[in-house]
Amino acid sequence: MIWTKLRNAVAAVAALGAAACTTVPQPRSAAAAGTGPALWKVSDADTTIYLFGTFHMLPEGTQWRTPALEQAIAASDELVIETLIGDQMAAARTMAQIGTSPGLPPILERVPADRRDDLEWVIKASGAPMAALDRLETWAAAMALSGATFRSLGLNPELGVEKGLEGTYKQRSRPVLGLETVEEQLGYFDRLSEDAQRKFLMGVLDDPEEVRRQFAEMLRTWSTGDVEGIARTFDADLKESPELRDALLLRRNRNWAEWIDERLDRPGTTLVAVGAGHLAGNESVQRMLEGRGIRVVRVQ
Repeated sequence: MIWTKLRNAVAAVAALGAAACTTVPQPRSAAAAGTGPALWKVSDADTTIYLFGTFHMLPEGTQWRTPALEQAIAASDELVIETLIGDQMAAARTMAQIGTSPGLPPILERVPADRRDDLEWVIKASGAPMAALDRLETWAAAMALSGATFRSLGLNPELGVEKGLEGTYKQRSRPVLGLETVEEQLGYFDRLSEDAQRKFLMGVLDDPEEVRRQFAEMLRTWSTGDVEGIARTFDADLKESPELRDALLLRRNRNWAEWIDERLDRPGTTLVAVGAGHLAGNESVQRMLEGRGIRVVRVQ
């Protein structure tokens, strides 16, 4: 169930079309000091870089702020996230531009015949016009349809970790930067083969109760700092598609490890917040940093 396991990664892109919120969610402290999502530190004589694994969309009331994280926020001069979306309407237009191609088969014909009734039901539930989906590339159509799934899970991009952190840094007049542009992030999906894109689309048809159960388990492992559990979730599923693994995980992890390595050449303190799946497993950003001879220490 690739879609289920990649929902946190997909949420970052799917949120491009979400309506902007005019208020910043208030920080919430984790229930107990010393517990919460995992946090690491990389440092040298004059530079400190914190690495924090995130969930891009969260249910109302999720507690993820901890004393250790607050200390890292207070100490850092800047926040670095996967993608700085900025104007969400402009980002949504970029997604529509990149994700639209002429001469595509109707969206219903991009799934097996025995699943077309299921896809039609999902489309009706989403409220997306069928004609508009027909013009979208398969990955973009899957993103568009994911909104209904996220809503059914009670998830909200305005309550995601990045949104909360962005609000904090902006309130403190500290810069927020992106590791990738919107175009670069969407490009990873746009360059997937049609077969890989259709796996995404088929994932939209996952059983809602099973999706809810698996997402709850993903949220539990993240919120308790169970990095091994996060790694099992991503590793087991991405083995089904080496193409997806390379495009959405490995290539980006390598790029980010290189960025962190270069950032160590400049003094200062930075908080890097990226999806939790990128900071778990044998091919995580931390492992790639260690391969460069850089020591990574877990602080939470």
